[in-house]
Amino acid sequence: MAKNRNKKKLKNGSTAMDIASDQTVADRVQAMDTSESAAPNPSKIAAPSRSLKRGVQMKRSKNVRKMKAIAKAVCKSEKSVEKILKHETKISRTQSAKKLYD
Repeated sequence: MAKNRNKKKLKNGSTAMDIASDQTVADRVQAMDTSESAAPNPSKIAAPSRSLKRGVQMKRSKNVRKMKAIAKAVCKSEKSVEKILKHETKISRTQSAKKLYD
């Protein structure tokens, strides 16, 4: 169905481009780009041809995951210790307050 609609537009000669501009391509003056691009490094070009050691990268990512897991476990244990200490200090404060009024 879309093909038929496109064909109808082409037969009528209507286009989506704006062709009612005052300037043509030849009338517009543009400065030539004279900036030089940096030449590619030859060592970077030759890099894909060498064989890559995929096993080392997998081992590295495994070690990274392991280190992150260890760091997360340490962080959780520290948080739990702080939470326990906070709870104990709260209990001691309430007990001392109760003793004052008894």
